[in-house]
Amino acid sequence: MSSSNASNERPAWVAHHFDTAGQQVSSAKLGMWLFLATEALMFSGLFLAYFLIRKLHPDMVLVASEELNKAYGGVNTVVLIFSSFTMALGVRAAQVGNQKSLERNLMITIACAFIFMGVKYIEYSAKIHHGLLPWNFFDMEKAAHHSAALASFEYTPMFFGIYFTMTGLHGLHVVIGIGVLTWILIRARRREFTPDNYVAVENVGLYWHIVDLVWIFLFPLLYLVK
Repeated sequence: MSSSNASNERPAWVAHHFDTAGQQVSSAKLGMWLFLATEALMFSGLFLAYFLIRKLHPDMVLVASEELNKAYGGVNTVVLIFSSFTMALGVRAAQVGNQKSLERNLMITIACAFIFMGVKYIEYSAKIHHGLLPWNFFDMEKAAHHSAALASFEYTPMFFGIYFTMTGLHGLHVVIGIGVLTWILIRARRREFTPDNYVAVENVGLYWHIVDLVWIFLFPLLYLVK
């Protein structure tokens, strides 16, 4: 077989509707960036709602934010930043064909995601116990018993509404991330990734970095209100 024919061979991992490997990779990356743009638009609407609530009811937001555990939020921030680091190492390992490093860093990233969700479970349990729930589920009697200052504001349920909406949606993205990271890990163990075929790892890495970035904004806005 001539060298020109060899260079034109389609790798087995290229889908039938793509002419070349480069075309498939470019399409996958473009699709991922478009998806991430829609994610940014979705969260931007929630951030706008938060800023409106903070502008209209600054004292209420200040008092209500004191009910959020800064230590738990800080731990989760460190965990997610570290998981982004291990995800980046995993992508690099896929690029250079380091199979052991790829699998190890994917497992560490997944473990960090589970730690994050475990901490959120503890946080949510405390809020439910004290009746600090969103909107009509807010228990004023329990809240007053827990904190008289907190119950003195009429619009306190609004703060916990935006808190649970934003952190809950983010948590859903973490759970989805666990799923896609596990899928990538299974494929990695099947030796499906090579230095020429690692775009799936890279795209999942981009998704995970966005999950991390959103939390980096949520933590100071919700937990560190001044």
